[in-house]
Amino acid sequence: MENGFKDERKMEPPSGFSPHKVDPGKPAPLTWQRKLNCKGTLPSEFALTFQEKMHMAPIGIRLLRHAKEEAAKGRMAIFDFFSKRTIAGHHGVPLGGIGAGSIGRNYTGGFQRFQLFPKLSEESPILANQFSVFVSRPNGGKFSTVLCTESPEVPKKGTASGIETWDWNLNGGKCTYHALFPRAWTTYEGEPDPELTIVSRQISPFIPHNYKESSFPVSVFTFTVSNKGRTSADVTLVFTWANSVGGVSGFSGQHFNSKMVAKDGVRGVLLHHKTANEQAPVTFAIAAEETDGVHVSECPCFLISGDSQGITAKDMWHEIKKHGSFDHLDHNETPMPSKPGSSIGAAIAASLTIPSDSIRTVTFSLSWDCPELRFSHNTYHRRYTRFYGTHGDAAASIARDAILEHAHWESQIEAWQRPILEDKRLPEWYPITLFNELYYLNSGGTMWTDGSLPMQSLGTIGKRKFFLDNTRSNITNTVDMSHQNDTAVDILERMASKLDQMHTPVTSNSAFGTYLLQNGEENIGQFLYLEGTEYLMYNTYDVHFYSSFALLMLFPKLELSIQRDFAAAVMMHDPERMKIMNDGMWVPRKVLGSVPHDIGLNDPWSEVNAYNLFNTDTWKDLNSKFVLQVYRDMVATGDKNFARAVWPSVFVAMAYMDQFDKDGDGMIENEGFPDQTYDAWSVKGVSAYSGGLWVAALQAASAMACEVGDKAAANHFWVKYQKAKAVYDTLWNGSYFNYDNSGGSSSASIQADQLAGQWYTRACGLSPIVDEDKIRSTLEKIYNYNVLKVKEGMRGAVNGMLPDGRVDLSAMQSREIWSGVTYSVAATMIQEEMVEMAFQTAVGVYETAWSQEGLGYSFQTPEGWNTNDQYRALCYMRPLAIWAMQWALTKPELSKPELRHEVSEDNGYSTHHAGYEKVAHLLKLPKDESAKSLLQIIYEYTCKRL
Repeated sequence: MENGFKDERKMEPPSGFSPHKVDPGKPAPLTWQRKLNCKGTLPSEFALTFQEKMHMAPIGIRLLRHAKEEAAKGRMAIFDFFSKRTIAGHHGVPLGGIGAGSIGRNYTGGFQRFQLFPKLSEESPILANQFSVFVSRPNGGKFSTVLCTESPEVPKKGTASGIETWDWNLNGGKCTYHALFPRAWTTYEGEPDPELTIVSRQISPFIPHNYKESSFPVSVFTFTVSNKGRTSADVTLVFTWANSVGGVSGFSGQHFNSKMVAKDGVRGVLLHHKTANEQAPVTFAIAAEETDGVHVSECPCFLISGDSQGITAKDMWHEIKKHGSFDHLDHNETPMPSKPGSSIGAAIAASLTIPSDSIRTVTFSLSWDCPELRFSHNTYHRRYTRFYGTHGDAAASIARDAILEHAHWESQIEAWQRPILEDKRLPEWYPITLFNELYYLNSGGTMWTDGSLPMQSLGTIGKRKFFLDNTRSNITNTVDMSHQNDTAVDILERMASKLDQMHTPVTSNSAFGTYLLQNGEENIGQFLYLEGTEYLMYNTYDVHFYSSFALLMLFPKLELSIQRDFAAAVMMHDPERMKIMNDGMWVPRKVLGSVPHDIGLNDPWSEVNAYNLFNTDTWKDLNSKFVLQVYRDMVATGDKNFARAVWPSVFVAMAYMDQFDKDGDGMIENEGFPDQTYDAWSVKGVSAYSGGLWVAALQAASAMACEVGDKAAANHFWVKYQKAKAVYDTLWNGSYFNYDNSGGSSSASIQADQLAGQWYTRACGLSPIVDEDKIRSTLEKIYNYNVLKVKEGMRGAVNGMLPDGRVDLSAMQSREIWSGVTYSVAATMIQEEMVEMAFQTAVGVYETAWSQEGLGYSFQTPEGWNTNDQYRALCYMRPLAIWAMQWALTKPELSKPELRHEVSEDNGYSTHHAGYEKVAHLLKLPKDESAKSLLQIIYEYTCKRL
């Protein structure tokens, strides 16, 4: 035992789940909490200084022009300048599993942040989506309210017939929201009936090491109702849902609703949504379980807004208030499509009588079925279609299965979380934040495919001649037997088969890591998540370097899938020209040997590197991060097939970096611009960040070569490691490592992230890249300066701090505090047995993002904030790095290779070195094709002088 934490713990799925049923009416022992009447802090966005505005003006102008050009082509740019964002400070636990779309829920009871399609997020709440309760007592007492503290505006003119006529009178001060992802509870104490206590529990199937149910687009809501009164209470709980996918989509027309076929005691309504803008159609299902004592009734359609005929929202509400169910409702059994300009919804009611001093439960579910992911000309199917088919008719089955199976999901979630929640050695804020930061794996624009190659549109075939023969696709699905005589399905299968044949050469030139799977290996599908909901790039690799610990610990097969995709991308060369926003130059989209910044946006895997601020083929951190992540994942999973499959990409990635060692001393040099993840903070020469990553990558490459049996490569990288390590040590100034050795204004800056290479080295079980005393000295310096000198240590670690104790203001990012970097610094401290200091460092992120006195970032943790408490990039990937702290605390058992190095530079070494040099030479980038214009030179000189 070290520091009171278990020395080794295997990274395996929990086994022997507790068989006891979890009480849905009892929140977890530790949760994030808010009163429903808490207004929340509205986040404040960052502002640039005058000098930063001058410096970034050309980039901004080019970006805006580029965004307009992309929009004209029906594509999106990496920054969305044209959509007005709704900023709120009251987000809560989102709905759904992983990669099947996400629907957000705030702690006031509203549903918002609809992310059902790639790249799109509709932030505004749809107030018709609600749970409501109606209570009637034998003594004549009646109570009713929407279980939400938000309310719609009442129209100034005309007769109200919409949701504004509902009873929006919940006393939020008597209600408490509890969040512990993927579950949330809301307790209503005496609301609306003073003698009732209602607890609503929301659960989604986010289950570590579970690759089936975790992909399902569904959530379950269980209401536990306790009657403390002397009389019985007739209670009706109502779930209403709008036929909308967010924004104004509900008014586009041609949507319709229909009753579900009742089965296994589950009844409900289907809402069929006809999407616009060539997005895939969506079907929602709202359902409830009918049991002894619980009666379920439906209102298949009511008018929310518009002038269409039929039952209005007002009529629906008064029907429940009068009868306690929809049994007396006169509705049209034939579904009628909605008219453009009108919005429709559906409702389902669960009615029951609760005796005095008794408790009853009611269970609802919400599911959605949108099987297709459409990118450019490529259409993929989501992971859950492996189990429910691809025809878009599975919403009812998903909703029903969730109601019947969710108790088992909860027992697994409870067994996973309980040991961490009950660990008294941890500060209370830590496990709460650890689990809640996982919200991003649901609502970070996450997409999870079934692993099949995309179906491409006929328009991509051009003038090629083909014949649609009678051979059906040999890809079958057991859940599709009901479609075996469906001609449309038959034709679609033939088309898919033919398109697969015709596009094999095209798809083989894409970054599909599934090609690296060995015979018999499971194809778990491919995984996408955005860098941030404001930074639209999938699987941004320099950021995934930090966030990947969450996937590795909880869904390691998805982590390996991402790494295979990037291994395939290393071997890809795409000469298509793209314009760089920093200088306006045109460069190849992706060159052989470079690790792409991201896997793409408008056509992921096929069109990588959506990022275009700088030419990332010259970045100095990406290739090192690839090697380190691949090695870590290899030793964490023990997957030798994975190691052998990606090793050629590792070798090529290392050889590619040789061109950045200008003086042949074994160490790469930065080139005087932001050529790493800090892309607004220039660095030149040997640097603590990129240099440390390179030293660590050389050691990891040598160790991996040993694992795959490439002894010559192992020795080669080991010799280079020893040389580079010595050069790196020259950055040491007696108490920390200098930012770089250029002698510039930031050269002596204390960078919070300077030990990133050492952090990964220790996480991988490799040898330290610097002396132990220097590691501790550096971490103490970072803590005493970057942490404690900003807001009394309650904001995290600022990126750059000058030796005199002033924040480094030389760049926008040097003066920022990055949440994910703060977590990674804390993880490094834990690895060096500085546990108390680690939690004192990381608590600043909690206080800023998650505490009630903080800045309103809960469930939307940004990339960072500055010393003026202004955020940049809400809802960002990097804060998942808190799971690096958990990695350091639990010390998973690693399958480390046996290292045997022959360090002498004998003939064998020389022969391999010559071959390596040839590969490196062939991968070398050409000289710049054109010099900067005189105007550009004058402008840059002026900016530097300001």
